[in-house]
Parts: sequence; C-alpha cells; structure tokens
Amino acid sequence: MNLFDVYPLFDINIVKGKGCHVWDENGTEYLDLYGGHAVISIGHAHPHYVEMISKQVATLGFYSNSVINKLQQEVAERLGKACGYDDYSLFLINSGAEANENALKLASFYNGRTRVVSFNKAFHGRTSLAVEVTNNPKIIAPINDCGHVTYLPLNDIEAMKAELAKGDVCAVIIEGIQGVGGIQLPTDEFMHALREACTEHNTVLVLDEIQSGYGRSGKFFAHQHNGIKADIITVAKGIGNGFPMAGALISPMFTPVYGQLGTTFGGNHLACSAALAVLDVIEQENLIENTAKVGDYLMTELKKFPQIKEVRGRGLMIGLEFEEPIKELRLKLLKEQHVFTGVSGTNVIRLLPPLCLSMEEAKEFLERFKKVL
Repeated sequence: MNLFDVYPLFDINIVKGKGCHVWDENGTEYLDLYGGHAVISIGHAHPHYVEMISKQVATLGFYSNSVINKLQQEVAERLGKACGYDDYSLFLINSGAEANENALKLASFYNGRTRVVSFNKAFHGRTSLAVEVTNNPKIIAPINDCGHVTYLPLNDIEAMKAELAKGDVCAVIIEGIQGVGGIQLPTDEFMHALREACTEHNTVLVLDEIQSGYGRSGKFFAHQHNGIKADIITVAKGIGNGFPMAGALISPMFTPVYGQLGTTFGGNHLACSAALAVLDVIEQENLIENTAKVGDYLMTELKKFPQIKEVRGRGLMIGLEFEEPIKELRLKLLKEQHVFTGVSGTNVIRLLPPLCLSMEEAKEFLERFKKVL
C-alpha cells in the first residue's frame, strides 16, 4: 500500500531535532525557520517536554473522558492565567479545524442562526464547516458548499457593519493574523468596530488563534495587540509542541449543555502532559518576551533588503512579499543554505520559527538569506 499523495514533498527525510535545528537521515543540519508549520513552539526535543511526556506515557497515556482527568483542569487553570482569559472555560480537542468546527457549532446553538461571516484569504481548516469558512474554492468540495458563509474584505469596516446589521449572522470568524493568506494583519480600528458590531447584533465573535496564538505574535494571542476580547478563542499548533492537541476557550456567556459537544481523544492524559510542559517552558524561559524581541529585530533587518517588496507580521510570524514568485528562492534557501521556511501563495515567504529562536540564530538566518538574494 502507498500513501495517498496530497502534498508535494521535498526529497528530505528529517529524523532528528533540537531547539531550532533539525537533521536529515544523511546528517545534514538545517536551521528551522518554519517550526513544522508554527507547531513547534518551545523548540524540538526540549528536555523538560521529553521528560514530562515520557513519565506520563509510562504511567497512563489515555483513558476515556467519561472519568475525571485532573490534568485537564490543570491545563485550563494554567492556560487561563497565562493568557488572561481565566474566567473562560476550556474545551479540549484534537486539531485546529475541529476547534473551529466546534466554535461555530456552539455559536449556532447559542443564537439559533446559520449564517457566518469570514474574510477574503482566510484559512480555518479542512473539516466540513471549517473548510466552508476558508476562502479557497480549491479545497471546498460540493458537499461542503452549503451557502452558510459570506466572505468580506479584511479591514473593510463599512462592509462588515452592513452585513451584521442584517441581524441573521450567527458568528464572525477571524484570524488574529492571517497566516496562509500571507501574514495579513487586521487593524486596531477594524477589530474594535467588529467587536462593537458583534455585541450590538448578538453575533458571536470567534478568534482563530491557531497559528497566531500561543505567544507567536509577542503577546499570548495576536488579538491582544488590538485590545479586544473574543467570545470564543480557538487554539492548536503550539499548544502541544508537536503532540496533536487543540482547544476552544469559551466565554461565560455560554451555558454547557450535555450532548452538544464531545470528543474521544481530546484532552487525553498524554496530550495534557505535553500542554503543561509547553506552558512551563514558555513561562520559565520567557519565550513570549523573546519572541517580541527577536521578531522585532528580524523585521527591522529584513526591511533593509531592497529585494523584498514588503515585510509584514508580529513577533515570530513574519511574511516576506516579493514582486516575483518565490519558489526557486525558497528552494535555494533550503538546498544551498539549509534553512527551512514556509510559503503563502506564490509570492510570500513565511517565517514561523520556534519561539526559542535566539538572536544569534536570527543573525545566522539573515546571513544565509543574503547569500541566496
């Protein structure tokens, strides 16, 4: 049996990682400015993370959510304290798409409506409703295209207000920073207007912080740069540093009803152990402060490169837009300079390194990048 071919693959087999570096089967070392698609938050093979998971799996890796799992409550309390949403409730699940799916489902239970507003260039996942609110017709199958969603231009206040004024919008879902869309940032003015309009029209505001959350922007959540609060925040990627895990942070305005939401694997003992290790390291090593500092330095230096049309982002979530397609440039960076990066569309290189990226490693990246430019 062969694998079902869904991704074009680089001919590299990565077998080892440490901090912000990975090695292939031939022993070649790479600087990781991609973080496994923003998943690696505290670095590869962090000793505390390895120890926590090893101890847990040697004790109990999984049991049903039909019994008490005190690790889940510990994750909820620690996460609430870390992000400032300690009066919210946490629903633990397995993936970002599942988090968004459940957030929109919960919103519809709340106000009984069926219509959702999303934004041009948005990406929210590959499950049924998550795919429908993703602005990419290539991945929306006919069975997913149910007419629930209206896409609007990001940062268009008047268009947003007009849509919500119709009074039938269940939820607005928006990324703290659009990742797949090319590192596009919502403005402060737009986010404040959106929060006010959602409150006025009893529309649930869902903040997708799956890629932009967990410290990646230099604050715990990217929307905290805008000074607003969401009704539901979805998280994944960095929460488990590679262990599949996700969650929805749910406002006190929602009342739990047995049977509406559920999960088999979500919040299992091993996943919670990984999540607690991540929170430990973020706090003990001041990784959010490091992200802000190193990210500001990288953006300042990258803006000096005349070949780059625009540098966008916050913290260690950075987009480099070029006038021309970047496929060959990115390949040269990987093959000749041994640096992993991401991509958005055809013209944007995306940098999503682990939050432990040091100033020395940032300078090393800049030197390697100069050579391919």
